[in-house]
Amino acid sequence: MQPGVDLLHNPAGATDLVLLAHGGYEHSHKNPGLWRGPILRMWPFAEAARTAVPSAAVGLVRYRYRGWNDVGDPALDLRAILDELPFERVVLVGHSMGGRAVVAAGDHPRVTGVLGLAPWLPSDEPLIALRPPVMFAHGNKDTVTSPQETRAYANRLRAAGTPVSLVFLAGETHPMLHRPADWNTLVTTFTQHALAGGDLADGDREWPQTGAGGSMIGAVLRLALTRLRLPVRHRFRITHPAPKANRPHP
Repeated sequence: MQPGVDLLHNPAGATDLVLLAHGGYEHSHKNPGLWRGPILRMWPFAEAARTAVPSAAVGLVRYRYRGWNDVGDPALDLRAILDELPFERVVLVGHSMGGRAVVAAGDHPRVTGVLGLAPWLPSDEPLIALRPPVMFAHGNKDTVTSPQETRAYANRLRAAGTPVSLVFLAGETHPMLHRPADWNTLVTTFTQHALAGGDLADGDREWPQTGAGGSMIGAVLRLALTRLRLPVRHRFRITHPAPKANRPHP
């Protein structure tokens, strides 16, 4: 299967795209599927982005594989997609492995903003020359990807001259199910700023938990219902051969 994009919102004449990249595994060559948790987590963000910037298209990246697989397959897929997309500007929003992918491909000339949600950014991750706005958001109880490594990568970007807005959500874990409204607000705010050409404040901030939050079962049901409510409008697949598995990490 070639990598591509499932467009969930595609208004006539759209020149901008909000592109969502879901998470996965360190190693796996299995098909990502359509109803797995990492993909379902992104559907509410598609709805939030559609509401925030109704004139922009909204799409979900379709990788070839579930895993990063040493060479960064999702990043290679994403870069190949960006090369062929029929949109002038693209805002990248990625979770976990998808957060790593949007950072790795975030220097592409079409990219106009990078938002990493609980991104997987190992200590040896290559530093990419990202153009602002750049935002990372991480739950302080995440034990799957590291909030500390996210902060370290943000500080490396700052040292290289790139401002980064870094948000830590109190009480939140990796699946982003405890504070769904706050995650949606982050996506909404970021996409509006990125496409309006606005700046985000450089620096770290803690976002305290103000309520008890909803139930995990309720959160999962909301994901599934959003998936059913927001159908795929169009499937875009790249026309050139998919990147080779042994291609070096970008």
